[in-house]
Amino acid sequence: MADLFDTGAAESAVADSAPRPLADRLRPRRLDEVIGQRQVLGPDAPLGVMLEAGTLGSIVFWGPPGVGKTTIARLLADATDLHFVQISAIFSGVPELRKVFEAAKQRRRTGQGTLLFVDEIHRFNKAQQDSFLPHMEDGTILLVGATTENPSFELNAALLSRAQVLVLERLGEEDLEALVKRAEGELGRDLPLDTSARAALLDMADGDGRALLNLVEQVTSWRLAKPLDTDGLKTRLMKRAAVYDKSGDGHYNLISALHKSVRGSDPDAALYWYARMLEAGEDPRYLARRITRMAVEDIGLADPQAQAVCLQSWETYERLGSPEGELAIAQALVYLALAPKSNAAYVAYKAARASAKKTGSLMPPKHILNAPTGLMKDQGYGAGYAYDHDAEDGFSGQDYFPDKMDRAAFYEPVERGFERDLRKRVDYFARLRAQRRDK
Repeated sequence: MADLFDTGAAESAVADSAPRPLADRLRPRRLDEVIGQRQVLGPDAPLGVMLEAGTLGSIVFWGPPGVGKTTIARLLADATDLHFVQISAIFSGVPELRKVFEAAKQRRRTGQGTLLFVDEIHRFNKAQQDSFLPHMEDGTILLVGATTENPSFELNAALLSRAQVLVLERLGEEDLEALVKRAEGELGRDLPLDTSARAALLDMADGDGRALLNLVEQVTSWRLAKPLDTDGLKTRLMKRAAVYDKSGDGHYNLISALHKSVRGSDPDAALYWYARMLEAGEDPRYLARRITRMAVEDIGLADPQAQAVCLQSWETYERLGSPEGELAIAQALVYLALAPKSNAAYVAYKAARASAKKTGSLMPPKHILNAPTGLMKDQGYGAGYAYDHDAEDGFSGQDYFPDKMDRAAFYEPVERGFERDLRKRVDYFARLRAQRRDK
């Protein structure tokens, strides 16, 4: 007769029959079932190489939510026969850590290793992070941390020196579509969405696999007579869609509006679209990266300081976080909008790339090649090279393009900002080059 107070079997039966979220039901059972993250899981990628060699070391996964950090950590434990222990830095303190370390020591005495997965590891303070070090060094635990924050700023140098940082990326459109198809297979039916609505659903997830599966679960619970279009989907999922799109405009429409406002020298419009994207839940780091691109593409050498201003604002945000750091990015936006504009370097770069594709097999002229051996000297390498510092005006005027290629003029500075001075320099050297050539 079973013990009257033995509830283990009953609880297990209830757990097996209880409803499970779709994300949990679709959790991969093997590493090769993980969707996306080939840059760390592929055969020649860091984790693939470690597992093949049987030398798995401590790791810190850095990436946005919903990209598989917890799942991959659990599967790594399975693949290496390590006992999996999961804690969260939000709910754990020193007493909990001591218990975890002591339990790991007990397992080690019996020949069982421990993979300790620490979610939100950046939330531990310096002393708490230091407490991991001796247990990592003596092999008591193999640490796998997960963070959405930049480890360079949030984790101790000592901890980082003992762990490899692997970057997990937001899932791409193909990955999200594969995840939806897997969900449809599990559910036994297709999503009741037309093609455009299906694409809109992927956009709403914004690279977050867990969020996508939650959305799929909501959509499949609806009793629909016919597939929904995009407007119908956004009506029913307005709250979820609002995280990414407060007024119905798509994510890329907003970033396009922001970019063109800066290019059009309108600081007020730029600040408006910046605020719109923040209110919609956009990651300020994404915006910091994009405005740095604007400085390079649309301002360029008309104001070389613009790029530095953007990088400084980005670093300030990383130091301060939200919401204080967002002001630094806003100030950079105002600077960019009011800076002189030039895409001359951008145009020159694209033209040079196009020319390189056409003439990629041409050798440099021999007079500008080094000749470290006698054979190379006999072949004419370095012959006739004019050392510019010995020439009049410190400029020899020699041709540095391939012998079989006409001289090209890719860079044409504009008459704005600092490029006015660069225009004078370009013209000056062009005149000297012509004079040297005519002699």
